[in-house]
Amino acid sequence: MNHSRLALLLLMLAGLAACQPKTAAVNDNSPPVATVNGAPISVNFYDFYIKGITGGKAPADLTAEQRGLALDNLIRAQLVAAQAVKEGVDKSGEAAYMLQLARLNVLEQAMQERYLKDRQPSEQELRAEYEAQLSAMPKTEYHARHILVATEPFAQKIIDRLDKGEKFDALAKAESMDSSKNNGGDLGWFTANRMVPEFAAAVMTLKPNEYTHKAVQTQYGWHVIQLLETREVTAPPFDQVRQRLVQVVQAKKFKQYTDELLRNAKVEKFAAKITSAPAAGGAAGSAAAPAAPAAPKGAPPAAPPAAPGAAGTPPAATPPAPPANPKKD
Repeated sequence: MNHSRLALLLLMLAGLAACQPKTAAVNDNSPPVATVNGAPISVNFYDFYIKGITGGKAPADLTAEQRGLALDNLIRAQLVAAQAVKEGVDKSGEAAYMLQLARLNVLEQAMQERYLKDRQPSEQELRAEYEAQLSAMPKTEYHARHILVATEPFAQKIIDRLDKGEKFDALAKAESMDSSKNNGGDLGWFTANRMVPEFAAAVMTLKPNEYTHKAVQTQYGWHVIQLLETREVTAPPFDQVRQRLVQVVQAKKFKQYTDELLRNAKVEKFAAKITSAPAAGGAAGSAAAPAAPAAPKGAPPAAPPAAPGAAGTPPAATPPAPPANPKKD
């Protein structure tokens, strides 16, 4: 488990936990390193906090001064958190939702770790995942350049000038709206699935050194595209991506587990409420937990999809495309 992330999240909850009834307290019988208005800070919690802020070090690895400063910071944090609880900060506004999301995140990660502890992927499962990733991986990479303009008539004028012998890179530098103009429109190497569909379809119809004789429209404007060369995609060897494959297989195992929980749960959705409910001080927009980064659709085993994010948030299928660039990411 990510000690750094969990330590920070637990620190947010420390003051709240200190003010809860004894039945809700953490099952921790270790002696206190300090008490704050009677509420103990246990040795185990202090050790966990140290691991989080130091990247895994134990208190013994620190100097006496560093240990003292860390304890002072933890005491200060518990004091502030307890005061926040006393004033009801944890019961309203963004803080309440952030605490709720932090709790969900911590419990989901802890449950995932517990569930997967005795379900390590077998060699057969890893090999099967590797083959599945290879079969879905694009077989060809393209090296192309483009000129992006705002209108179809202007794009056609660019094509006419190319037909008369003007240089593609010079026209890109002079006329393109895309940042790639500084490189003569060069987009480097890419696979088709990393481009918006219209752009990818056009590239795949071209031969090396051929350019489109009809402008290609995408959400960013009108493109004139030239294919420079192609090459076969080289798949990474199994041993090089083994650890990433472990993550993929584990993510799938845990998803199967959560799917089973969903099948056995009684879930009611009230879709109309989502659009009609007023925002609580902007909390819905700012307090949402970030989704886990995901691999592009059809990516090779070197970039498999990550495990679900906080509170089961699924990763996006493909990263969004940036403005004025045909690449998806």
